[in-house]
Amino acid sequence: MIASLTTVRSAFAALSLIAAAHAGAAQNAPNDYPTRPIRLLVPFPPGGGADALARIMTPKLTESMHQTWVVDNRGGAGGNLATEVVVTAQPDGYSVLLGFSTTLVVNPLLYKLPFDVMRDLQPITKLASAQYILVLHPSVPAATLKDFIALAKSAPNKLNYSSAGVGSPLHLAAEMFKLRAGVDLVHVPYKGSTAAHTDLISGRVVVMFDTVAAIAGQIKSGNVRAIAVTTSKRSAVLPDVPTMSEAGLKGYETSTWGGLLAPAGTPKGVVTQLNAEANKALAAADVREKLAAAGIEPAGGSPAQFASFIQSEMQRWAQVAKAAGVEPE
Repeated sequence: MIASLTTVRSAFAALSLIAAAHAGAAQNAPNDYPTRPIRLLVPFPPGGGADALARIMTPKLTESMHQTWVVDNRGGAGGNLATEVVVTAQPDGYSVLLGFSTTLVVNPLLYKLPFDVMRDLQPITKLASAQYILVLHPSVPAATLKDFIALAKSAPNKLNYSSAGVGSPLHLAAEMFKLRAGVDLVHVPYKGSTAAHTDLISGRVVVMFDTVAAIAGQIKSGNVRAIAVTTSKRSAVLPDVPTMSEAGLKGYETSTWGGLLAPAGTPKGVVTQLNAEANKALAAADVREKLAAAGIEPAGGSPAQFASFIQSEMQRWAQVAKAAGVEPE
């Protein structure tokens, strides 16, 4: 009787372990995922760099995963609307955020948000980055970065620069430049980069940091003068423009970037699969060619690497925002 009871208990324990293993497998790696279209939330309207990245990536992901990726542009609230949609979505892998430095790192410095990026979102992978470039109106008598820094130091608070708004990545990139270069420039914020471009070209403002993709056309037409790009590598679009380091300003490096994130609690197996598919798409020659043409540098990597990167960016930009006097509203 005792032997029988022991046998029954052992069998029950074995069955329990098997059931738990199957439950874990179902939780971590659904065999049938995905069974319906995947929605990619983009925090900005169609037509910009964020939308371009989404439109380049989704056809390749659709092809590889045999399920349609639907681009859902949810502009509004500075990009926070799309983020909140994903934060509150079911953690099942069917709602994915295309998050950016703006929405993930800068916005928490500007707004009191109802969510926490690192608590409520699961990083999947960093997709890409885009270089910033320092440009001047042709009337500014500076042909090089050293010339410009010397000019700015000789006339503190006389040169003005435009940005896409207080606390925008373009604003913070310029503020970090001020700290590194030891210069004083006057900030003129605009509601978006289009109006900032108009006044830069007219000469009402004379300095701006912008993405290479957004301003390259104005550089090539001679409306503005390119001084230096903000990353460690030169731009494939503007290969003759030096980096900040090459031009003499060591230690200054920044870019805007974007990556995929899912709601917290998304099964590990789903996150792993999405990470693998995104990295595979980024390695495809046609995707890399399209990204390069748009002035976008492909990235990739693991969920842990992306999470660590976001945390380091939060710390870095919090210091810049504090120095610039930027506080959450």
